[in-house]
Amino acid sequence: MPVNPLPQGILPSQAILELIASGAVTLAATAAEGQVQPASLDLRLGSEAFRIRASFLPKPGEPVALKLGQLGLHRIDITAGAVLETGCVYVVPLMEQLSLPTGLAAAANPKSSTGRLDVFTRVIADGVAAFDQMPAGYRGGLYAEICPQTFPIVVRAGSRLSQIRFRRGELAEASAKKIDLSVDLAPGGNGLVGYRAKRHTGVIDVDKPGAYDIADYWEPIRQRPNENRLILDPDQFYILASKEAVSVPPDEAAEMVPFNPLVGEFRVHYAGFFDPGFGFSVTGGAGARAVLEVRSHTVPFVLEDGQTIGRLVFEPMTERPETLYGTGLGSHYQAQGLKLSKHFR
Repeated sequence: MPVNPLPQGILPSQAILELIASGAVTLAATAAEGQVQPASLDLRLGSEAFRIRASFLPKPGEPVALKLGQLGLHRIDITAGAVLETGCVYVVPLMEQLSLPTGLAAAANPKSSTGRLDVFTRVIADGVAAFDQMPAGYRGGLYAEICPQTFPIVVRAGSRLSQIRFRRGELAEASAKKIDLSVDLAPGGNGLVGYRAKRHTGVIDVDKPGAYDIADYWEPIRQRPNENRLILDPDQFYILASKEAVSVPPDEAAEMVPFNPLVGEFRVHYAGFFDPGFGFSVTGGAGARAVLEVRSHTVPFVLEDGQTIGRLVFEPMTERPETLYGTGLGSHYQAQGLKLSKHFR
């Protein structure tokens, strides 16, 4: 009798729990509350960080530990918490390791709150010459590369800056559903269209939601009537919002990708995963906008109201998650408009 092929797509929460139970995902400590999300698994920092000279990728077959020995400047014990300074590059071994079966690959991305703090973070895997990618059948450790860009941050063992998705099969990108997203710079009632990050601020503890005053870290950007453009200053970080409402159905997941890689003047959206149920009316998220994390590069750049700056690519789930985004998972950004990270009050 013919064998029915396994469904292709992104694995849901219940399948991720099965990966943990089977040993395909190994946890150094018991799973934390809320660590398993509808279509992803949060990755936790281990107990030590390595300050390194420069970012790197290992050569095929080369362990990350070898590169740390070559490029490491010093080791920091972060068990009880430590400050990671802006402009410095750190690598932290993660509590999760993988022994993926054949046909199952994984991809990582910063969590939403990480991107909104302008913390540049990527996941490195042993012997894999690409960031945030774990090929089908990968067996080995995971490491977070962390470089705070604007705010110094406090992290500790167990802090969650990144998340990982598991994919069975290949994404048929040519036929995948896509939605272009544009920036909203039209002033509303109070004229607020975004925030610009301040420099030389205090530290932010990534594990303390609602602990910081907005005014200590952000300058509001207000537009006058009919002022529908914004000049991005070089090397400044902005939080803006999309014009379009985003809705991810329960049987799909989405990811923000650059709409045109040739537009290199600015970077948009460090954190790209959108879970099933985000912005979905049934889960209380109707009208949710995509928050855009924007950084200009070497020259000032004019953004116009309605300018396309990102694209959502949708993928099927292998099955519907048992719990959707916004339904009892501590989902901070459901039904969001223009919204800073959960750390600000």
